[in-house]
Amino acid sequence: MAFFKRDLSPVQRFEAALKTKQAERSKLADRLSLAESVLGEKRAVAERLAVAGASNAKLERADATLRTVEDRAKTLRAALAELDAQIASNERALSEARAQRERETRADQIEQLAAAIEQALPRFAGGAAALVEVVAGSAVTIAEAAGFSASVDAVRREVLSAADLVCWELRALAVRTRVGNVNVPLLAPPVAAQPRPPEIERQSIYTLNALLWREGGVVRKAPAFALVELPKTLLPVALRYQHVDHLNARRVQTLMHVHGSDALEKSGEPDEAQCVDLDALAADEQSSTRADVA
Repeated sequence: MAFFKRDLSPVQRFEAALKTKQAERSKLADRLSLAESVLGEKRAVAERLAVAGASNAKLERADATLRTVEDRAKTLRAALAELDAQIASNERALSEARAQRERETRADQIEQLAAAIEQALPRFAGGAAALVEVVAGSAVTIAEAAGFSASVDAVRREVLSAADLVCWELRALAVRTRVGNVNVPLLAPPVAAQPRPPEIERQSIYTLNALLWREGGVVRKAPAFALVELPKTLLPVALRYQHVDHLNARRVQTLMHVHGSDALEKSGEPDEAQCVDLDALAADEQSSTRADVA
């Protein structure tokens, strides 16, 4: 006995695809969680070696191992992001398919109403015609009966004409419902561009301690182990006191593998009490220099 697979509707196909994608995402998220755990362990090892002043050979091996684990985690994150995008697209398609199914159902109901009206018209027309025929076939002619017959015939013609118009309008409404009408929102008025503040000459540098400085009355903060754009006027004092280091420094490369360069996004702004005030440090140096000259 042959069995034939039933054709699935668009909604059923999208629902099945969404369930498959969600199951794949769950498995991929588990693999990524395991990779992130291993990555944390390798970062801790690399950080301990860097802080302990290990040899360059050990640091390079730790960096190579850390980079391999990072690449795997990065690949899994990219795959997970792509899968999330596919799931979001599938969810939008499923939502549209469900909306289209509702529109189709509504349009079918409207067309059924038009068909029911057309099917009822012959009975109405037959009843009206029977009334007119009764009066016309009478042996006596009475003005009231003749007026009634004329009114019935006029109503019959008006109802038939109105029914044709209503059925046409219903079918047109069914077509519009099946297609779906989307209102296009008005564009928001353009926002006037704000004048840009004067440019400050900066340099990319890696922080070894939490820092703060001031720009135009605004306090800027940077956490430790983060890539920041530091004003060049404060760079010399920060380097002299080893609160920052250049990006090509060996320890910076190791610390960037361990902590990355987005510490501000990971941990937020540091507490002001824990920050080194670069402006105060520079002012102290200038005061000391003037005192030495005097």
